[in-house]
Amino acid sequence: MMDYEKGINLIKRRDFLKQGTLGIGSIALSHLLEQDLSASGIEHPVLQHPARAKNVIFLHMVGGPSQMDTFDPKPALDKWDGSPLPEELTKGQKFAFVTPQARVIKSPYSFEPRGESGIVMSELFSHLATVADELTVIRSMKTNEINHGSGELFFHTGHGRLGRPSFGAWASYGLGTENKDLPAYVVLKDGGPVAGTSVWSSGFLSSRHQGVEFRKGQTPIHFLNTPDQTSKEERRLVVDAINGLNGQAFRHYQDPEIETRISQYELAYRMQTSVPDLVDIDSEPEHVLKQYGLRNAEGGKTRNDFARSCLLARRLVEKGVRFIQVFAKGWDHHADIYTDLPRSVGRVDQACAGLISDLKQRGLLDETLVIWGGEFGRTPMVQEHNAGTGDLTEPGRDHHKECFTIWMAGGGVKRGLTYGTTDEFGFGIVENEVHVHDFHATCLHLLGIDHEKLTFRHQGRDYRLTDVHGHVVHDIIA
Repeated sequence: MMDYEKGINLIKRRDFLKQGTLGIGSIALSHLLEQDLSASGIEHPVLQHPARAKNVIFLHMVGGPSQMDTFDPKPALDKWDGSPLPEELTKGQKFAFVTPQARVIKSPYSFEPRGESGIVMSELFSHLATVADELTVIRSMKTNEINHGSGELFFHTGHGRLGRPSFGAWASYGLGTENKDLPAYVVLKDGGPVAGTSVWSSGFLSSRHQGVEFRKGQTPIHFLNTPDQTSKEERRLVVDAINGLNGQAFRHYQDPEIETRISQYELAYRMQTSVPDLVDIDSEPEHVLKQYGLRNAEGGKTRNDFARSCLLARRLVEKGVRFIQVFAKGWDHHADIYTDLPRSVGRVDQACAGLISDLKQRGLLDETLVIWGGEFGRTPMVQEHNAGTGDLTEPGRDHHKECFTIWMAGGGVKRGLTYGTTDEFGFGIVENEVHVHDFHATCLHLLGIDHEKLTFRHQGRDYRLTDVHGHVVHDIIA
């Protein structure tokens, strides 16, 4: 007993606190690292139910297309043209650049039913009209954000502030990729969103799940090709040496981002053999290039970066890439919906139709979910003044978060369906609201995932793409 007591007395109070704190700190650090390491991904994804879609192609129209000029016709605007909306409708509503008293402007475009399904769309979409029976048009989308940066973040991450993983990152985390030589998540753009790379960020997930941006042209990634006078074997030795050093650092610090860096070096090396052929769009048959609008009637080349991205997206799906995000610039029509809107539609119309037709012809549409839309909609009221200078401009439309339209195709959604109803002005939703959280929940459901079960513990609580919201819209699922 005396020896035991002497042993206790030999441990000074200061040493006990020092050693004890280190022990507790080690336990805490180990626990945190264990959490973060799990963010590297689910090695063998377990689907909660049979998946309807294996891949996603998300076509984002940066700026917010006007719903009443594209897919949600409002004849009542003809009667109200030049007059303000009823006060009870606009009272308490937020606008970016117009006042509640701004006058209504009717749509300058005609609408017609298309296909056997009779989906109604603007005359501007002459090519998309040919595949109308493949579409599910949702007219009753709603978001929380009224500005571009926060609206883009909300549309893609389910939160209007920085720091959350994007939809594509969650898909990569939950499902991984079917091709070890390519990323699970690829980003293609002809103009970046206001929110920048945060829109395809991995947030608090491992950075291996962030979108990998491909540049335009034949060199989509820096240093993809082996430099002159350097062999592939020499590059392999360099990668091995770097990864050896990173491996030592990982064993010492146990930082999961070091492990991610190792895997990214390996992926980059493997991509050298697969990506150059993948991005060789000109190797496609002439009829396919014409289908996307990359060849004119005489067979000459046309310059359309969005069309090239759509064709590349199909090739990426064929290679097993899980999530492809395509951004199309030029949809922020505060001014001149008479000339700028037709120009924006003209850049994407044929390529969107070509993508859907091409996927269907190859038997890929049923397992590929195609999504088209912007971060919010536009007001039925006119914006007549430049937001920066106050100068008079050609008529346009302001931001609107209370309702907007998107469409989806393939991947388990119903064909030839129009879902949701807005009021006679296209100002608010009167039937079957689909909040962005509901949209995300439904997309994950189509991928075989229960949105409430795809979670990651961060800073003491479980996070998910839909946060604490979201319901699956079963009415649009085939």
